[in-house]
Amino acid sequence: MLVERPGSPSIHPLSPLPDGSFTGVFDDVRPGDRYWYRLDRKGPFPDPASRCQPDGVHGPSLVVDPAAFPWSSQSWTGIGLRDLVIYELHVGTFTPEGTFAGVLERLPYLVDLGITAIELMPIADFAGSRNWGYDGVALFAPARCYGTPDDLRRLVDAAHCAGLAVLLDVVYNHFGPDGAYASVFSPYYFSERHHTPWGAGINLDGPHADAVRAFFTENALHWLHEYRVDGLRLDATHAIVDESADHFLHELTRRIRASIADRHVLVIAEDSRNLATIITPPERGGWGLDAVWADDFHHQVRRLAAGDADGYFQDFSGSTTDLATTLRQGWFYCGQSSAYKGAPRGSDPSALPLERFVICLQNHDQVGNRAFGERLHHQVDLAVYRALVTLLLTAPETPLLFMGQEWAATTPFLYFTDHEPELGKLVTEGRRREFQRFSVFADSARRERIPDPQAATTCDASRLRWPEIEHEPHASVRRLYRELLRLRRTDAVIQARDGGQCDAAPASDAALVVSRTAGPGDTLLVVVQLRGAGTVNARDVAMAATATDRPWVPLLTTEDPPFAPRPQPIAIEASGPVVRFARPGAVVLHTS
Repeated sequence: MLVERPGSPSIHPLSPLPDGSFTGVFDDVRPGDRYWYRLDRKGPFPDPASRCQPDGVHGPSLVVDPAAFPWSSQSWTGIGLRDLVIYELHVGTFTPEGTFAGVLERLPYLVDLGITAIELMPIADFAGSRNWGYDGVALFAPARCYGTPDDLRRLVDAAHCAGLAVLLDVVYNHFGPDGAYASVFSPYYFSERHHTPWGAGINLDGPHADAVRAFFTENALHWLHEYRVDGLRLDATHAIVDESADHFLHELTRRIRASIADRHVLVIAEDSRNLATIITPPERGGWGLDAVWADDFHHQVRRLAAGDADGYFQDFSGSTTDLATTLRQGWFYCGQSSAYKGAPRGSDPSALPLERFVICLQNHDQVGNRAFGERLHHQVDLAVYRALVTLLLTAPETPLLFMGQEWAATTPFLYFTDHEPELGKLVTEGRRREFQRFSVFADSARRERIPDPQAATTCDASRLRWPEIEHEPHASVRRLYRELLRLRRTDAVIQARDGGQCDAAPASDAALVVSRTAGPGDTLLVVVQLRGAGTVNARDVAMAATATDRPWVPLLTTEDPPFAPRPQPIAIEASGPVVRFARPGAVVLHTS
């Protein structure tokens, strides 16, 4: 170990242990010291478990004292799953500052909006000065361009004091392409048998896998203990390949549960397989994670409202029948054959509470993986968008919002990087090549118009424009979100997710009805028209909740003047209810 101090560098030899690792304890190494490692006379190399890389991922590591920060939120116990409303944000583009401090300044806005948790896209340090997040290589070090480790602690502390949980997106399926030094220290980090879209898989089940599993487990515990984050979103767990008897996700979740007993800590997977095992409790043979991203809702909505049909969207009809089925079940694919996969997909979710399914209209993947970073509200009429927002925020599943969608932000969210020139050129070429299979990009000239990930302007274009929120149509969309989130927080039927019942059924090929029931006669009804004008008589829908003789009281419509700058009022006959839409929209009603 080479410690660098001005004028007095020092070398500290490490001692070998029987398991092949090396160790050392040195009283003269202090917080603020920079250090490197030399291996077999090679190097120096930064620490793969460095807590801070002040000069970039290729520079020396910094000694940090994680216990020195004066926490103010000692009594914080977290947010339970049933109260979770997630707001996903990218630190670098959420505010003009692009820093942890910039996010901290916007916490009052987020509290006022009504969300209960912010989810930070990956912050593990990466090569260059900007990145959309999934090229992290220094997995224990907050990205220095966002701020210092204590800047991140200040953000988490302030969020807790404001009543907000903080979730962190972590990537355990691959390392980024530049600056990952783990394999310099050991040849066993990567698998010789498993592969991912990003190259060799992580070795979780081969020779010396125990040490690799420990590295990633300690990373999870690092964020949960040293930064007191309230949970982790595990990126692309379908690409974490482990054929051992005790799957890594099960072990990781078990270790997290055992290490924290005094507050709610959530473990959420992003997984495209629709595997009930992931969120089934261990006592019933599952891995015990709290929730999973359930993308089928998003895909049905995109197919129905925007007409997406390429790639995995080909598996979805976008019919109101299939959308209603997805809402009732949590996901659509429960073992049916997938044309896109060429194999069956999914498993039976019927034994799982719907709050364990995280659904969205937008997220970083579904926007950032589009060639031009278009958001849903860029491609559908705002009347349709308002109807879909109502459907999302009254559903029994856990909702996730992506930064800016609550005011229908004009900005895209693009894929962007800042790699060294040779690697950057390959990234740009690869980005454009991956869209060749989409019919709209069959023309090479159109592919050339896809924004260059390496250009600073691509990142700049993704940065939210906050002044928009004061102007129409953005202000009215934000008012709708605030009111729906207030309703979600205060309505007894919506709050009764554990004991309540949910049903959903098509009313036509353009409309559907969702009911939420908390007890006899206590029912919330959501009537949604997604195309054109139309009349919906809820009594015609095969749903037990609509058989009541009690009149229905409207709680809100998406054409109420606060939510629609030029409203086209929705006519409601409360005895039916019968709802007449002049254009797409939604109505939320409650039994009187």
